[in-house]
Amino acid sequence: MATVASNLACIGKVTMSRASSMVGWRLQINCRKKEKGRDQSHYPYKVIEITPPPKSLGIRCLPHNLQCGENVMIEGQTYTISAVTHRYQLRKGKYEPSERRLDVLSAARYVLNLYFDNLLQNS
Repeated sequence: MATVASNLACIGKVTMSRASSMVGWRLQINCRKKEKGRDQSHYPYKVIEITPPPKSLGIRCLPHNLQCGENVMIEGQTYTISAVTHRYQLRKGKYEPSERRLDVLSAARYVLNLYFDNLLQNS
């Protein structure tokens, strides 16, 4: 399993958007490198820990090529990715990304779930 460590900064900016006659606020997240180096694409993900009750871990800038089973470090804790979801919305005849979401479990909980699944299959 790979561990992803991020050297990125997420900057939140509140902008005013106008859709037909409605005016609303939206949060725009921009990712940028802290250090100069290789040019990689990084995207903001909404990270949610899915153990009951689900808990939001915020919006994080992580590499775009994350897969299930990989480990990510968030605020000093290791989490294992359980699901990666990309949502798109049709705008002006084109599909545009609208949300990227990571469902994660703490690494210890993930290993425990694997152990219980193995016990269930062998019984």
